Amino acid sequence: MDKLKKVLIRPEQSIKLVLKHMDSVGEKTVFVVDKENKLLGTVTDGDIRRWVLKGRSLLNNISDVMNCMPVSLLKNFQQEQAKAVMIKKEITCLPVIDNEKSVISAVWWADLFKNKPKKLESLKLPVVIMAGGEGVRLHPFTKILPKPLIPIGDKPIIEIIINRYFDYGCKDFYLSLNYKSNIIKAYFSDFEHKYEINYILESKPLGTAGSLHFLKNRIKKTFFVSNCDILIEADYADILKFHRQKKNKITLVSSMKNFTIPYGVCEIQDGGILKNIREKPEYDFLVNTGMYVLEASVLADVPKNRLYNITDLINDYLEKGKKIGVYPVSEKSWLDMGQFEALQETLKKFEV
Repeated sequence: MDKLKKVLIRPEQSIKLVLKHMDSVGEKTVFVVDKENKLLGTVTDGDIRRWVLKGRSLLNNISDVMNCMPVSLLKNFQQEQAKAVMIKKEITCLPVIDNEKSVISAVWWADLFKNKPKKLESLKLPVVIMAGGEGVRLHPFTKILPKPLIPIGDKPIIEIIINRYFDYGCKDFYLSLNYKSNIIKAYFSDFEHKYEINYILESKPLGTAGSLHFLKNRIKKTFFVSNCDILIEADYADILKFHRQKKNKITLVSSMKNFTIPYGVCEIQDGGILKNIREKPEYDFLVNTGMYVLEASVLADVPKNRLYNITDLINDYLEKGKKIGVYPVSEKSWLDMGQFEALQETLKKFEV
């Protein structure tokens, strides 16, 4: 498919279909055009995220989401002008239009800046990685190797996760360990790294939040928590910004997941009378990914030496009326490496 055609969308397409398209072609921005290719608006993944957070339907037309006053370049633009606009507006893809406002081409950050990645905001926050589980879903591999050290290409899962946070200036890592902890410690002691690793050693399994108790009075500012088998390909700075703007105690990162039932679903009434058959219905959910942003004050509420999952903490907070936020990302922005099928998909993504 021509690169420009990948980012051209018709206004009557549904938000759901456009989101799937953006995932499949790996673009964060698309241009909405009419039959004559005239620019009507632009849509980013952030526009769709804000729509979802308002509780709106993904079945609406994409024209309901689009920015009707898009930034664009005229066909005789200068490269320095384009660079200045991209930096100022924080845009990674710009449409190029002619005098009739028809889209004739596009400019991508990677092309203008010769594949130099956009500079990421430095967050400098602590990161806690829950790496103590047995990895039962990945047996028999995890009978020998702990799940955090399952290789994805030439690096283990946990190092890929750490490197992603390190890209955002995070250098203070806490690894919560239990199962085969000595192997994990030995791996990190075998090479030099530019970040600091602190270990929390569980004498017994404490769940996905129980070990946070040991960090009370050690972490004194907002921090990230991640499972050791997931990677979120999103703007971590924007996640943190959302968390702080909403003044959440906890923000969980969720994935917009679509499920299709591959059968005709029967709807019945009056004790067995068929009302309707819905062929292969689709359902959309926001699924918890296993990445969180927490305030340091949360640590005081984690019970000592008890099996306690982060979902327990969230439910306790909801009962107390404390603010929990949800930050949605697209389906393909969430790489779940904790089960065989998902691990195979991740291996393909990393071209292993």
